[in-house]
Amino acid sequence: MPQPNRDPAPPAAAPAQATAAREHALVLENRARLTVSGVTRVVSCDEGGAVLKTPLGDLTVGGQGIQVSELSVRTGQVHISGRIEFLQYAENRESGGGLLARLLR
Repeated sequence: MPQPNRDPAPPAAAPAQATAAREHALVLENRARLTVSGVTRVVSCDEGGAVLKTPLGDLTVGGQGIQVSELSVRTGQVHISGRIEFLQYAENRESGGGLLARLLR
């Protein structure tokens, strides 16, 4: 007896990639309130500034009376208030393998 033609089941939909890069945006209001989206980690924060890890590099926010007033781990959104004087990015650096790896290039 011939076997019926069975089409393989379509693959299940892949879940959203957790490692997908978050969108990153800055909204600065009157140099007093900054909203940053796409933050993966708050590296440090004090009255003189904050360092945030983003998909585009480490973002340093400098000024006076800086306070991280809200952080949403789920959405990656951070609200910073105070007198914001500068914003600066530093490239995320991958580990080069240490001194020996650099010397042997």
